[in-house]
Amino acid sequence: MNRALFTAALLLAAAPAAAQPADWSRAQQVTVTLSNFAYAPETIRLRRGQPYRLHFVNAADGGHNFVAREFFAAATVAAEDRARVDEGVIELGGGASGDVRLRIDAPGRYEVHCSHFMHTTFGMSGEILVE
Repeated sequence: MNRALFTAALLLAAAPAAAQPADWSRAQQVTVTLSNFAYAPETIRLRRGQPYRLHFVNAADGGHNFVAREFFAAATVAAEDRARVDEGVIELGGGASGDVRLRIDAPGRYEVHCSHFMHTTFGMSGEILVE
């Protein structure tokens, strides 16, 4: 019986961070600037299991978006911020800004682009690396 209890305790201690709710008050802010045909930074580096506040700023006069369907599908987005992410897309009008709090536990490389006409062709693309 003691061996079973010990094994159960080990399994619980080794449970992934995903099983625990994120502490959004400790979220690290990462600012993502959308400008005419560019994202800054072009590569966003995140650590898996860490809560983040992605702060999006559209520095252009016209609208842009941040399309990262696979990334947002793999991430846990804070309940209050889910409405801002529509099917993996964040849309920002000219001069607008907004935040999305999330945590991602799946390491990998996720592509990002702007789906507005010709914006990707002109270079508005990037990636998110989760390590």
